[in-house]
Amino acid sequence: MRQKIVAGNWKMNNDKGETKQLIKEIKKSIKKLSLKDTRVIVAPTFVHLASAVKRAENTKIEVVAQNMHQSKNGAFTGEISADMLKSIGVKTVILGHSERRSYFGETDAILAEKVNAVLENDLETIFCFGELLEDRKSENHFIVVESQLKNGLFHIEAAAWKNIVLAYEPVWAIGTGETASPEQAQEMHAFIRSIIEKRYGKDIADNVSILYGGSVKPSNAEEIFSKPDVDGGLIGGAALNAEDFTAIIKAI
Repeated sequence: MRQKIVAGNWKMNNDKGETKQLIKEIKKSIKKLSLKDTRVIVAPTFVHLASAVKRAENTKIEVVAQNMHQSKNGAFTGEISADMLKSIGVKTVILGHSERRSYFGETDAILAEKVNAVLENDLETIFCFGELLEDRKSENHFIVVESQLKNGLFHIEAAAWKNIVLAYEPVWAIGTGETASPEQAQEMHAFIRSIIEKRYGKDIADNVSILYGGSVKPSNAEEIFSKPDVDGGLIGGAALNAEDFTAIIKAI
């Protein structure tokens, strides 16, 4: 049975005090929720990861990284390695977010290397992918998504899928106020599952969690999460507010 997941990507937000306060508020607000079958994840900025891990100890909150370099170590100024993350208790890494792809030039080939590094270090990845507005308008969105998945992930062994969570993020619906309709989200998630089934079989396709990552808010979360192939959300702006984030968790 695949997991339900609500993951908050904090991006480049929250200083030390704000990080402390937000985790405190989330801990308090989810304390009485029944989360047996739901994972709650937050991804603070690198500089606050270690303190966030400590503050989340013995709670239902998992702290994950927003990115990771593919090399073990070396002259890569400003980068973070798997060993560094593991040394502070981080076990999961977001890879391939549209902002990493567009602003920092991360290609499918680079992301395939990062996926390899994650798996070699027995980490988990939340692997992001999705189409641009022009891809959607030209009706190439299925082709783009299939290409990103195949180039970034389809080289891995079947057994490695236990360490993979997928996050479909239509780029045109991130930070724009636009949201794919629940029907559009379901259509794409079902398509994603179908191409995984063709390559790896029905068991893996049925058991991989696929999150939706495009302007999920308390007002639309329940309807989006009600779709059979949507297993949760990768949340941006709404994850910076404990009340909104908790409402989204409740919606699942």
